[in-house]
Amino acid sequence: MNENIIHEILKEYEMKRDTALKDALYRKNKLYKEIPELEKIEEEIKNVGIEITQSIFKEPEKGKELLNLLKERLNKLKKKKAYLLESNGYPEDYLEPKYECNVCKDTGYVNGKRCRCFYQKLINIYYKQSSIAEILKKENFSNFNFEYYSDKPFGDKPSPRSNMKNIVEFSLNFIKNFETTAESLFFYGDSGLGKTFLANCIAKELLDRGKSVIYRTAPDLIEGLRINKLNADSSSYNEYLELLKECDLLIIDDLGTESITAFSLQEFFNILNTRLLLGKKFIISTNLPLSEIMSIYPERIYSRIFGHFKLLNFYGEDIRLKRKMII
Repeated sequence: MNENIIHEILKEYEMKRDTALKDALYRKNKLYKEIPELEKIEEEIKNVGIEITQSIFKEPEKGKELLNLLKERLNKLKKKKAYLLESNGYPEDYLEPKYECNVCKDTGYVNGKRCRCFYQKLINIYYKQSSIAEILKKENFSNFNFEYYSDKPFGDKPSPRSNMKNIVEFSLNFIKNFETTAESLFFYGDSGLGKTFLANCIAKELLDRGKSVIYRTAPDLIEGLRINKLNADSSSYNEYLELLKECDLLIIDDLGTESITAFSLQEFFNILNTRLLLGKKFIISTNLPLSEIMSIYPERIYSRIFGHFKLLNFYGEDIRLKRKMII
Protein backbone atom coordinates (compact mmCIF):
# COMPACT_ATOMS: atom_id res chain seq x y z
CA MET A 1 0.00 0.00 0.00
CA ASN A 2 1.38 3.37 -1.08
CA GLU A 3 2.75 5.36 1.87
CA ASN A 4 1.32 8.55 0.33
CA ILE A 5 -2.18 7.06 0.61
CA ILE A 6 -1.62 6.17 4.29
CA HIS A 7 -0.29 9.67 4.93
CA GLU A 8 -3.36 11.25 3.27
CA ILE A 9 -5.74 9.10 5.33
CA LEU A 10 -3.97 10.02 8.60
CA LYS A 11 -4.06 13.68 7.58
CA GLU A 12 -7.81 13.36 6.94
CA TYR A 13 -8.26 11.81 10.41
CA GLU A 14 -6.31 14.67 11.99
CA MET A 15 -8.52 17.25 10.27
CA LYS A 16 -11.72 15.46 11.31
CA ARG A 17 -10.47 15.18 14.89
CA ASP A 18 -9.55 18.88 15.02
CA THR A 19 -12.96 19.83 13.64
CA ALA A 20 -14.75 17.66 16.22
CA LEU A 21 -12.72 19.17 19.09
CA LYS A 22 -13.23 22.75 17.85
CA ASP A 23 -16.97 22.18 17.50
CA ALA A 24 -17.10 20.74 21.03
CA LEU A 25 -15.17 23.74 22.38
CA TYR A 26 -17.56 26.12 20.62
CA ARG A 27 -20.58 24.37 22.14
CA LYS A 28 -18.92 24.37 25.55
CA ASN A 29 -18.16 28.11 25.52
CA LYS A 30 -21.68 28.84 24.31
CA LEU A 31 -23.25 26.85 27.14
CA TYR A 32 -20.92 28.30 29.78
CA LYS A 33 -22.39 31.72 29.00
CA GLU A 34 -25.93 30.37 28.90
CA ILE A 35 -25.59 28.12 32.00
CA PRO A 36 -22.75 29.46 34.23
CA GLU A 37 -23.27 26.66 36.77
CA LEU A 38 -22.21 24.13 34.12
CA GLU A 39 -18.68 25.50 34.03
CA LYS A 40 -18.43 25.24 37.80
CA ILE A 41 -19.50 21.57 37.71
CA GLU A 42 -16.99 20.70 34.98
CA GLU A 43 -14.23 22.46 36.90
CA GLU A 44 -15.17 20.54 40.01
CA ILE A 45 -15.10 17.23 38.09
CA LYS A 46 -11.57 18.03 36.94
CA ASN A 47 -10.45 19.07 40.43
CA VAL A 48 -11.88 15.94 42.08
CA GLY A 49 -9.71 13.78 39.85
CA ILE A 50 -6.57 15.77 40.65
CA GLU A 51 -7.34 15.83 44.36
CA ILE A 52 -7.90 12.08 44.66
CA THR A 53 -4.81 11.28 42.55
CA GLN A 54 -2.67 13.40 44.83
CA SER A 55 -4.21 11.83 47.94
CA ILE A 56 -3.50 8.29 46.64
CA PHE A 57 0.09 9.28 45.96
CA LYS A 58 0.48 10.55 49.52
CA GLU A 59 -1.41 7.65 51.17
CA PRO A 60 -1.11 4.60 48.86
CA GLU A 61 -2.38 2.28 51.59
CA LYS A 62 -5.78 4.00 51.29
CA GLY A 63 -5.80 3.69 47.50
CA LYS A 64 -8.90 1.48 47.20
CA GLU A 65 -10.89 3.56 49.67
CA LEU A 66 -9.96 6.81 47.93
CA LEU A 67 -10.80 5.39 44.48
CA ASN A 68 -14.27 4.42 45.68
CA LEU A 69 -14.69 7.91 47.06
CA LEU A 70 -13.60 9.36 43.72
CA LYS A 71 -16.16 7.27 41.81
CA GLU A 72 -18.93 8.27 44.20
CA ARG A 73 -18.19 12.00 43.95
CA LEU A 74 -17.71 11.85 40.18
CA ASN A 75 -21.01 10.02 39.69
CA LYS A 76 -22.87 12.66 41.69
CA LEU A 77 -21.29 15.48 39.70
CA LYS A 78 -21.98 13.77 36.36
CA LYS A 79 -25.62 13.19 37.29
CA LYS A 80 -25.89 16.84 38.28
CA LYS A 81 -24.33 17.88 34.97
CA ALA A 82 -26.67 15.60 32.98
CA TYR A 83 -29.71 16.96 34.81
CA LEU A 84 -28.58 20.54 34.17
CA LEU A 85 -28.16 19.87 30.44
CA GLU A 86 -31.46 18.02 30.03
CA SER A 87 -33.45 20.55 32.05
CA ASN A 88 -32.18 23.23 29.66
CA GLY A 89 -33.13 21.23 26.58
CA TYR A 90 -29.75 19.71 25.67
CA PRO A 91 -28.85 16.00 25.32
CA GLU A 92 -26.54 14.49 27.94
CA ASP A 93 -23.66 14.17 25.46
CA TYR A 94 -24.03 17.68 24.00
CA LEU A 95 -20.59 18.79 25.19
CA GLU A 96 -18.78 15.67 23.95
CA PRO A 97 -16.86 15.81 20.64
CA LYS A 98 -18.92 14.37 17.76
CA TYR A 99 -16.52 12.01 16.01
CA GLU A 100 -17.25 10.41 12.66
CA CYS A 101 -16.12 7.08 14.17
CA ASN A 102 -16.90 6.66 17.86
CA VAL A 103 -14.84 3.46 18.02
CA CYS A 104 -11.44 5.04 17.30
CA LYS A 105 -12.49 8.69 17.92
CA ASP A 106 -11.17 9.59 14.47
CA THR A 107 -7.63 8.41 15.16
CA GLY A 108 -7.83 5.39 12.84
CA TYR A 109 -6.50 3.06 15.54
CA VAL A 110 -7.92 1.02 18.42
CA ASN A 111 -5.46 -0.57 20.86
CA GLY A 112 -2.63 -0.11 18.39
CA LYS A 113 -4.50 -1.78 15.52
CA ARG A 114 -6.19 -0.16 12.59
CA CYS A 115 -9.85 0.56 13.11
CA ARG A 116 -12.48 -0.90 10.77
CA CYS A 117 -13.10 2.62 9.43
CA PHE A 118 -9.43 2.84 8.36
CA TYR A 119 -9.79 -0.29 6.24
CA GLN A 120 -13.01 1.10 4.78
CA LYS A 121 -11.16 4.26 3.71
CA LEU A 122 -8.49 2.14 2.01
CA ILE A 123 -11.18 0.14 0.21
CA ASN A 124 -12.96 3.36 -0.87
CA ILE A 125 -9.69 4.61 -2.37
CA TYR A 126 -9.25 1.28 -4.14
CA TYR A 127 -12.73 1.65 -5.68
CA LYS A 128 -12.06 5.21 -6.82
CA GLN A 129 -8.90 4.00 -8.55
CA SER A 130 -10.75 1.19 -10.33
CA SER A 131 -13.73 1.10 -12.69
CA ILE A 132 -15.96 -0.92 -10.33
CA ALA A 133 -18.02 2.10 -9.21
CA GLU A 134 -19.08 2.79 -12.82
CA ILE A 135 -19.74 -0.91 -13.46
CA LEU A 136 -22.11 -1.15 -10.48
CA LYS A 137 -24.24 1.67 -11.92
CA LYS A 138 -25.18 -0.72 -14.72
CA GLU A 139 -24.74 -4.15 -13.15
CA ASN A 140 -27.28 -4.22 -10.32
CA PHE A 141 -30.56 -5.94 -9.52
CA SER A 142 -32.65 -3.15 -11.07
CA ASN A 143 -31.13 -4.07 -14.44
CA PHE A 144 -31.36 -7.84 -14.00
CA ASN A 145 -33.50 -9.42 -16.71
CA PHE A 146 -34.68 -13.05 -16.56
CA GLU A 147 -35.95 -12.81 -20.16
CA TYR A 148 -32.40 -13.43 -21.42
CA TYR A 149 -32.63 -16.96 -20.00
CA SER A 150 -34.55 -19.65 -21.84
CA ASP A 151 -37.74 -20.96 -20.24
CA LYS A 152 -37.35 -24.36 -21.95
CA PRO A 153 -35.86 -27.39 -20.16
CA PHE A 154 -32.10 -27.71 -20.55
CA GLY A 155 -31.53 -31.40 -21.21
CA ASP A 156 -32.65 -33.23 -18.09
CA LYS A 157 -32.38 -30.02 -16.00
CA PRO A 158 -35.02 -27.36 -15.26
CA SER A 159 -35.06 -24.37 -17.62
CA PRO A 160 -32.16 -21.88 -17.33
CA ARG A 161 -34.71 -19.20 -16.37
CA SER A 162 -36.11 -21.29 -13.54
CA ASN A 163 -32.58 -22.14 -12.40
CA MET A 164 -31.57 -18.46 -12.51
CA LYS A 165 -34.60 -17.42 -10.46
CA ASN A 166 -33.57 -19.94 -7.79
CA ILE A 167 -29.98 -18.63 -7.83
CA VAL A 168 -31.14 -15.00 -7.54
CA GLU A 169 -33.51 -15.92 -4.70
CA PHE A 170 -30.63 -17.61 -2.88
CA SER A 171 -28.44 -14.55 -3.52
CA LEU A 172 -31.08 -12.19 -2.11
CA ASN A 173 -31.31 -14.34 1.02
CA PHE A 174 -27.50 -14.26 1.23
CA ILE A 175 -27.70 -10.43 1.31
CA LYS A 176 -30.62 -10.38 3.74
CA ASN A 177 -28.94 -12.82 6.17
CA PHE A 178 -25.39 -11.60 5.56
CA GLU A 179 -24.66 -11.10 9.27
CA THR A 180 -25.83 -14.54 10.30
CA THR A 181 -25.30 -16.89 7.35
CA ALA A 182 -22.26 -19.13 7.56
CA GLU A 183 -22.07 -19.99 3.84
CA SER A 184 -20.21 -18.23 1.06
CA LEU A 185 -21.23 -18.47 -2.62
CA PHE A 186 -19.48 -20.40 -5.39
CA PHE A 187 -20.75 -19.66 -8.92
CA TYR A 188 -19.70 -22.13 -11.61
CA GLY A 189 -20.67 -22.71 -15.22
CA ASP A 190 -19.77 -21.65 -18.75
CA SER A 191 -18.86 -18.06 -19.58
CA GLY A 192 -21.54 -15.55 -20.57
CA LEU A 193 -24.20 -16.79 -18.13
CA GLY A 194 -24.26 -13.84 -15.71
CA LYS A 195 -21.94 -14.98 -12.91
CA THR A 196 -19.96 -11.74 -12.78
CA PHE A 197 -23.12 -9.67 -13.30
CA LEU A 198 -24.83 -11.33 -10.32
CA ALA A 199 -21.70 -10.97 -8.15
CA ASN A 200 -21.74 -7.24 -8.95
CA CYS A 201 -25.46 -7.04 -8.09
CA ILE A 202 -24.72 -8.52 -4.66
CA ALA A 203 -21.71 -6.22 -4.21
CA LYS A 204 -23.86 -3.15 -4.95
CA GLU A 205 -26.51 -4.16 -2.40
CA LEU A 206 -23.96 -4.83 0.35
CA LEU A 207 -22.00 -1.63 -0.38
CA ASP A 208 -25.26 0.32 -0.08
CA ARG A 209 -25.74 -1.29 3.35
CA GLY A 210 -22.33 -0.06 4.50
CA LYS A 211 -20.44 -3.33 4.05
CA SER A 212 -16.87 -3.38 2.76
CA VAL A 213 -16.52 -5.31 -0.48
CA ILE A 214 -13.44 -6.03 -2.59
CA TYR A 215 -13.72 -7.40 -6.12
CA ARG A 216 -10.67 -8.95 -7.81
CA THR A 217 -10.25 -11.33 -10.71
CA ALA A 218 -8.16 -14.34 -9.70
CA PRO A 219 -5.18 -13.23 -11.88
CA ASP A 220 -5.30 -9.67 -10.47
CA LEU A 221 -5.54 -11.00 -6.92
CA ILE A 222 -2.44 -13.16 -7.26
CA GLU A 223 -0.52 -10.55 -9.25
CA GLY A 224 -1.30 -7.92 -6.62
CA LEU A 225 0.06 -10.18 -3.90
CA ARG A 226 3.16 -11.00 -5.97
CA ILE A 227 3.95 -7.33 -6.76
CA ASN A 228 3.43 -6.23 -3.17
CA LYS A 229 5.56 -9.07 -1.87
CA LEU A 230 8.40 -8.04 -4.19
CA ASN A 231 8.00 -4.37 -3.24
CA ALA A 232 10.96 -2.95 -1.34
CA ASP A 233 8.47 -1.54 1.18
CA SER A 234 8.03 -4.53 3.48
CA SER A 235 4.69 -3.25 4.81
CA SER A 236 3.14 -3.11 1.32
CA TYR A 237 2.38 -6.85 1.12
CA ASN A 238 0.95 -6.95 4.66
CA GLU A 239 -1.25 -3.91 3.95
CA TYR A 240 -2.69 -5.50 0.81
CA LEU A 241 -3.15 -8.88 2.50
CA GLU A 242 -4.85 -7.26 5.49
CA LEU A 243 -7.39 -5.58 3.20
CA LEU A 244 -8.18 -8.91 1.54
CA LYS A 245 -8.60 -10.60 4.92
CA GLU A 246 -10.59 -7.90 6.71
CA CYS A 247 -13.20 -6.79 4.14
CA ASP A 248 -16.74 -8.06 4.78
CA LEU A 249 -17.03 -9.67 1.34
CA LEU A 250 -14.22 -10.73 -0.99
CA ILE A 251 -15.28 -11.46 -4.57
CA ILE A 252 -12.81 -13.54 -6.59
CA ASP A 253 -13.88 -13.71 -10.23
CA ASP A 254 -12.65 -16.11 -12.93
CA LEU A 255 -10.96 -18.61 -10.62
CA GLY A 256 -8.77 -20.91 -12.69
CA THR A 257 -7.59 -18.22 -15.13
CA GLU A 258 -4.63 -17.31 -12.90
CA SER A 259 -1.23 -18.92 -13.43
CA ILE A 260 -1.18 -22.02 -11.24
CA THR A 261 2.12 -21.97 -9.36
CA ALA A 262 3.31 -22.95 -5.89
CA PHE A 263 3.09 -19.24 -4.98
CA SER A 264 -0.47 -18.76 -6.28
CA LEU A 265 -1.75 -21.93 -4.58
CA GLN A 266 -0.17 -21.02 -1.25
CA GLU A 267 -1.45 -17.43 -1.32
CA PHE A 268 -4.95 -18.48 -2.35
CA PHE A 269 -5.06 -21.12 0.38
CA ASN A 270 -3.87 -18.60 3.01
CA ILE A 271 -6.61 -16.10 2.09
CA LEU A 272 -9.26 -18.80 1.82
CA ASN A 273 -8.38 -20.48 5.11
CA THR A 274 -7.86 -17.27 7.11
CA ARG A 275 -11.14 -15.68 6.02
CA LEU A 276 -13.10 -18.87 6.68
CA LEU A 277 -11.61 -19.07 10.19
CA LEU A 278 -12.60 -15.42 10.75
CA GLY A 279 -16.14 -16.14 9.54
CA LYS A 280 -15.69 -13.79 6.54
CA LYS A 281 -17.70 -14.28 3.34
CA PHE A 282 -16.66 -14.91 -0.27
CA ILE A 283 -18.20 -15.00 -3.68
CA ILE A 284 -15.99 -17.06 -5.99
CA SER A 285 -16.86 -17.60 -9.64
CA THR A 286 -15.32 -19.89 -12.24
CA ASN A 287 -15.98 -21.06 -15.79
CA LEU A 288 -14.54 -24.45 -14.90
CA PRO A 289 -16.56 -27.58 -14.05
CA LEU A 290 -16.19 -28.89 -10.51
CA SER A 291 -14.20 -31.89 -11.76
CA GLU A 292 -11.57 -29.54 -13.20
CA ILE A 293 -11.43 -27.54 -9.96
CA MET A 294 -10.58 -30.80 -8.22
CA SER A 295 -7.85 -31.63 -10.73
CA ILE A 296 -6.23 -28.14 -10.68
CA TYR A 297 -6.35 -27.33 -6.97
CA PRO A 298 -5.10 -29.45 -4.06
CA GLU A 299 -7.55 -31.16 -1.75
CA ARG A 300 -6.97 -28.66 1.06
CA ILE A 301 -8.38 -25.93 -1.22
CA TYR A 302 -11.29 -27.64 -2.97
CA SER A 303 -12.46 -29.39 0.23
CA ARG A 304 -12.83 -25.99 1.90
CA ILE A 305 -14.76 -24.63 -1.07
CA PHE A 306 -17.10 -27.64 -1.27
CA GLY A 307 -17.55 -27.66 2.51
CA HIS A 308 -18.12 -23.95 3.22
CA PHE A 309 -19.67 -22.59 0.01
CA LYS A 310 -23.11 -22.90 -1.53
CA LEU A 311 -22.38 -24.32 -4.99
CA LEU A 312 -24.59 -22.62 -7.60
CA ASN A 313 -24.47 -23.97 -11.14
CA PHE A 314 -25.15 -21.52 -14.01
CA TYR A 315 -26.17 -23.14 -17.31
CA GLY A 316 -27.89 -22.29 -20.58
CA GLU A 317 -27.02 -20.26 -23.67
CA ASP A 318 -24.54 -17.37 -23.64
CA ILE A 319 -26.74 -14.41 -22.60
CA ARG A 320 -24.09 -11.87 -23.64
CA LEU A 321 -24.62 -12.95 -27.26
CA LYS A 322 -28.40 -12.79 -26.80
CA ARG A 323 -28.18 -9.25 -25.37
CA LYS A 324 -26.10 -8.10 -28.35
CA MET A 325 -28.57 -9.64 -30.79
CA ILE A 326 -31.52 -7.95 -29.02
CA ILE A 327 -29.75 -4.57 -28.86
